[in-house]
Amino acid sequence: MPPAVSAPITKLADYKTPEFWVDTVSLTFKLHPTATRVTSKIRFRANPDLAAEGPHNLRLDGQELRLISARIDGKQLKADEVLHDVEGLTVPHDLVPQGAFDWVCEVEINPQANTSLNGLYMSNGMYCTQCEAEGFRKITYYPDRPDVMAKFDVKIESDLPVRLSNGNPIGFGDDLADPSFGVSEWHDPWPKPAYLFALVAGDLMSFDDRFTTMSGRVVTLQIFVRPGDEGKCAYAMDALKRSMKWDEEVYGREYDLDLFMIVAVDDFNMGAMENKGLNIFNSKYVLASAKTATDGDYERIEGIIAHEYFHNWTGNRITCRDWFQLCLKEGLTVFRDQQFSGDQRSHAVKRIEDVLQLRARQFREDAGPLAHPVRPEEYIEINNFYTATVYEKGAEVIGMLRELVGGQDYRRALDLYFDRHDGQACTIEDWIKVFEDATGRDLSQFTRWYSQAGTPRVEVSDSFADGTYTLNFKQTTAPTPGQTDKHPQVIPIRTGFLDAKGGEPVVEQVFVLDQAQQSFSVSGFTGKPTPSLLRGFSAPVILERDTTNQERAFLLAHDSDPFNKWESGRAFAGDLLLGMALSDLEPDPAYVQAIRTVALDDRLDPAFRALAMGLPSEDALAQTIADKGHTPDPLKIHHCRKDLSLNIAQAMADDLPGLYANMAVPGPYTPDAKAAGKRSLRAVALALLTKLETDADTAQAQFDAADNMTEQLSALSVLISNSAGKVAVDAFYNQWQNDRLVIDKWFTVQASLSAPGTAVDVAKSLTNHKDFDWQNPNRYRSLIAGFAMMNPAGFHRADGAGYEFFADWLLKLDPLNPQTTARMCGAFETWRRYDEARQGLMRAQLQRIARTDGLSKDTSEIVGKILG
Repeated sequence: MPPAVSAPITKLADYKTPEFWVDTVSLTFKLHPTATRVTSKIRFRANPDLAAEGPHNLRLDGQELRLISARIDGKQLKADEVLHDVEGLTVPHDLVPQGAFDWVCEVEINPQANTSLNGLYMSNGMYCTQCEAEGFRKITYYPDRPDVMAKFDVKIESDLPVRLSNGNPIGFGDDLADPSFGVSEWHDPWPKPAYLFALVAGDLMSFDDRFTTMSGRVVTLQIFVRPGDEGKCAYAMDALKRSMKWDEEVYGREYDLDLFMIVAVDDFNMGAMENKGLNIFNSKYVLASAKTATDGDYERIEGIIAHEYFHNWTGNRITCRDWFQLCLKEGLTVFRDQQFSGDQRSHAVKRIEDVLQLRARQFREDAGPLAHPVRPEEYIEINNFYTATVYEKGAEVIGMLRELVGGQDYRRALDLYFDRHDGQACTIEDWIKVFEDATGRDLSQFTRWYSQAGTPRVEVSDSFADGTYTLNFKQTTAPTPGQTDKHPQVIPIRTGFLDAKGGEPVVEQVFVLDQAQQSFSVSGFTGKPTPSLLRGFSAPVILERDTTNQERAFLLAHDSDPFNKWESGRAFAGDLLLGMALSDLEPDPAYVQAIRTVALDDRLDPAFRALAMGLPSEDALAQTIADKGHTPDPLKIHHCRKDLSLNIAQAMADDLPGLYANMAVPGPYTPDAKAAGKRSLRAVALALLTKLETDADTAQAQFDAADNMTEQLSALSVLISNSAGKVAVDAFYNQWQNDRLVIDKWFTVQASLSAPGTAVDVAKSLTNHKDFDWQNPNRYRSLIAGFAMMNPAGFHRADGAGYEFFADWLLKLDPLNPQTTARMCGAFETWRRYDEARQGLMRAQLQRIARTDGLSKDTSEIVGKILG
């Protein structure tokens, strides 16, 4: 078999400053679906630091461009004076002034044919851009790298009524040469890299509001959507205003333009993009109404709106020097949006949700062939490094840093970061230096979190004598691809101590591990305490300690730390399910009773109770079984979870009707955290209650009566999970067939919840549905990812039909949209954990993909790594 990857490798160690800087950029667009003309005037300036190297060629990135003309300082370049290749063009140094000069060129591009959704493309008649990471090179020739920052002026000529770009508007009017065209002009006063450029043109409506900053400036806020969607923008606007206020109060950051715009786009590879002053969003993260959006949708809209807005300072005003520093802007901004969401809702619930995602996505990544450091050292396709490691683990690193230095010093360091580096393209070294200067700490060892891949395992033992309690820690990190030698990390372990009655006689402490083995002693106890370790999940590690289910039940009942309270129940359930899966043990009545107690404890937040009642996922159980040296059986894991859920339902048979009724939320729907928490616990009660019913009457009644999407979709999910959903599935489609985002949910709920034996057939059937627009990323993910990534037992069907179906659809999408294809290949990353038969079936599909002629470098890189 030929090598899966043959594209060139970009390495961090090879970074070199550009030969030419850019001061200003002026772009003129004459939009046309298949023949858009882009004229660029760029003021270059030779990099004085490289003058000793002698004259330099002018190298510009460019892809899928037809060059019409090019001039340097007004002199037309001949065709043979411009050297073209598939990645751009080169002008020989003898034609390039080695001081300052103007480059002017005109190119023609075809937005309609741009199915990759990078660069300038069309989405249902709307022009839209996505330039991060390297999409600007599909718009015009340019040094498309994040350390080249310039001020942009943009002129847009189009027959469409709305024409938007970055910055502040400076002119609107008609095209004198063609009265059918309108002209809009924009000026962005802040230097930015090309990846933050944005343009949108379409027949759009705006939902408008205002925000007054802490210095008294009035900022106009606009959300642009397709006609008919204006009524679904209010929550996104409210989230934006709350984000702006929060960033002023918590970080002292004020917005810096007169206008902030959001545009909702149906065809979008990502969640959203923080382009300066003109954020472009996947429409699913903007549009919401009670009837069409779930509580989860509202929470995600709030978080993503905040994330992209916070990038204005952590990403735009201060950006990354090169793409290896991606975690500098993304990890920090994820941490900020997590703080915001916790302040807006519940820190305890938010922390549990974040850790669930971290373990499901990033721990899995760290444990497999796609493991890489938070700051990677090399890549073939940068789009493949928009990963859970860079984002979620990157945020955990920021959280640990704050834990180590304290909240006040963290804020002091951030103020210094903004003051020192505003307007710059920075590195992790710049970031760490700020904290060292602000706090006087030596953080050299801490930086290993950025360079060392893998999830550390921390083994814990203890002893007690004469009132002194000692904890012994040992940390190890398993080898990962390209890294065999691992070194001790700096790991903050926040720890509490509970006495026999659940009290805490000694204050909570933070033990900082920085050696392979360490011990810490605490005195002042009258009896051996029960430790509450890694409170708040203070570090992204796997904690291993011999304990008993009796201790877990005690912590579940008494621990004052909400995360560890939840974690104890989770570990109890995981241990129980392992016994059921590996040794056919019966469910432990002690666990069922402990969960019943939590479920009925009205002193606890309903959202927390709902999370505490949840069982470890099928994928998490499979990984735990593999970690213990056993081979997971996907179907058996599936049935064990169902059996334990039934056991809980039977034990709570007398409680569930009352719990379900008590969690009903009277009055009109509101998306606030309190109401959403009650609905989440009601949904758990409904799922358990239905297991005790013959005909799923309660779920059907809720489906029929629901006046909001949260309750309608939760009822539909329960009906499908209990093989009673045929009538409701059809009714749901008939009701919502004209709402594209709701129909995405319709595809997902069937693909993810269909019974393992029929899931492949259901997914195949849905690909033939008239509404399965597979070229739309949301629709493709709703079905194909819904099956492969959310229905493990169905995907891992023993005959390999799920693998073949999934590979077929990856190969179908790859020529059109490599970025989405490559990201979805991760469904195969755990193939080595399963039995030999399943491994052989998955390997065959991976090899089939790798051998495909014309496979994109995006997909080739990921598949090559998975195959190893």
